[in-house]
Amino acid sequence: MWSKESPVKNIPKDDSSYETITCDVLIVGAGGAGMRAAIASFDGGADTLIVCKTLLGKAHTVMAEGGIAASLGNIDPNDSWEVHFSDTIVEGQSISNWKTAYIYAKEVVDRVYELEQYGALFDRTDDGKIMQRPFGAHTYRRLCYIGDRTGLELIRTLEDQVLKRKIPFMDEVEITALFKDATGRACAALAIKNRTGELLLIQFKAIILATGGCGKVYEVTSNSYESTGDGLSLAYRAGADLMDMEMMQFHPTGMIYPAGVRGLLVTEAVRGEGGILTNVKGERFMERYDPKRKELSARDIVARSIYTEIIEGRGTANGAVYLDITKRGPEYIKKKLPSMYYQFLEFAGVDITKQKMEVAPTVHYHMGGVRADPETAGTNVPGFYAAGEVACGLHGANRLGGNSLGDILVFGRRAGIAAARFAKENSMGRAAGQDIEGEVKRILAPFDSPNGTNPFALKERIAATMWKHVGIVRNEKDLRAGLADIDVIAEDAKRVEAKGPRIYNESWVASIQVWNMVLECRAIITSALERTESRGAHTRSDYPAKDDAHWLANIITRDDGGKMVHEVVPVQKPPPEVAALIKE
Repeated sequence: MWSKESPVKNIPKDDSSYETITCDVLIVGAGGAGMRAAIASFDGGADTLIVCKTLLGKAHTVMAEGGIAASLGNIDPNDSWEVHFSDTIVEGQSISNWKTAYIYAKEVVDRVYELEQYGALFDRTDDGKIMQRPFGAHTYRRLCYIGDRTGLELIRTLEDQVLKRKIPFMDEVEITALFKDATGRACAALAIKNRTGELLLIQFKAIILATGGCGKVYEVTSNSYESTGDGLSLAYRAGADLMDMEMMQFHPTGMIYPAGVRGLLVTEAVRGEGGILTNVKGERFMERYDPKRKELSARDIVARSIYTEIIEGRGTANGAVYLDITKRGPEYIKKKLPSMYYQFLEFAGVDITKQKMEVAPTVHYHMGGVRADPETAGTNVPGFYAAGEVACGLHGANRLGGNSLGDILVFGRRAGIAAARFAKENSMGRAAGQDIEGEVKRILAPFDSPNGTNPFALKERIAATMWKHVGIVRNEKDLRAGLADIDVIAEDAKRVEAKGPRIYNESWVASIQVWNMVLECRAIITSALERTESRGAHTRSDYPAKDDAHWLANIITRDDGGKMVHEVVPVQKPPPEVAALIKE
């Protein structure tokens, strides 16, 4: 089905040849969504192949620390999937797909217990049940966790299952394009094998996109370097609809110094375990913004509150606020928050058992993404599925903490089941030779651009532009300035240069990523201009009110003959018996 890589050799820069391999189901991405999809696809009888841009087990999922949101009711017996569903819809500001949220809230409990059966080692109550902690905007304590290393344990557990099944994988492989056959079905992908610099064509019957988010288009982000949003560009250029692209979540608490770790996540678990936010005057300011929930308010509210404290002059000299967990004592902190303890001690020289942390908002999660069907995770392109952060539908305008790790389990599984079924029912399609040749020419162009632009410098310019103009609080003037800057960068990117041989050529990969990032930024900014209201993570200072009369809707972004267009689609209303579950 797939071949081992050829020995390392010096490939001519203009070599347009490629190896061809086949599989039933191709999974792009090996984070939690990708690996859970692979397990389901393999168990469904499909010849399954995982391809990932870094190493297996090295995915952004490991950065998710706080827990998995599921209504087990181990700590609060009154919790239920109905309440979890309501919390998800309400905090998504009513633009989540109700059916996606409904399926998620009902199924995530089984996925947590399944993960436990796979071998995940959750923290425990005194009577041996899975422990659950509070998180912002959840009615009950429902985050199932492993200290503050939940994502790492999830990846470890799923990777064990992938290796146990001997599911084949190819790591350090960068997908550059997806192709459709004459009937419009997804059928093939072109890739770069980074270890050798060779090109690879992968033919498949179905594909699952699980490539994660695009946080690295911003300068200050909790996302790891993989999160350049390549999957969004792949989907868009293949004809799949994108949705809610303007909805970028700023996590309230990221590290502020030293500069090298600025934006690194300070997990919400710190606040869940009793951490208090104060300004430079010592005021517990969340009592003003949300007197009832305080530090455990919704993420968009806490992030805007911290932002307001800082810009109004009540922040620290470093442009931050304080987060204090010291009252819990050293033993408790080291047990419940071991990663945070070592993170601050090693990077900032701060002992959080004795000292306050300095924190400020950081780009964390993209609620927008590929529009995916609630039942199958399918897109509008036959044979093409999407799951995890790259997909859209569950989180609406504001994601609840802990719903992301549950999302990848629930819909990774559903995508795998649906893709395996599609592969059984359909034959292998074929991409047009001219489409493949055109893509090969496109991705080799950076080698034929002497004295061209530096892709790494362009990535930095993109990130600085987005942070400056498309931040927590937006307005038309800033958004249009940001779009103009992105247009200039796009022109510069036409002559981006890859230097050196093709083997492990980071400038080559970065060149392709720049093109992807430009496309994603345009989609984010133009969608943000389109939504003339403030809702959840999308705050417009020139349109400060939420406008349900006009904007209880999703913005669809698609390619129309080479032009990016938007369609405003009203949110589908749930049936009366489901609507009755939603408690504002």
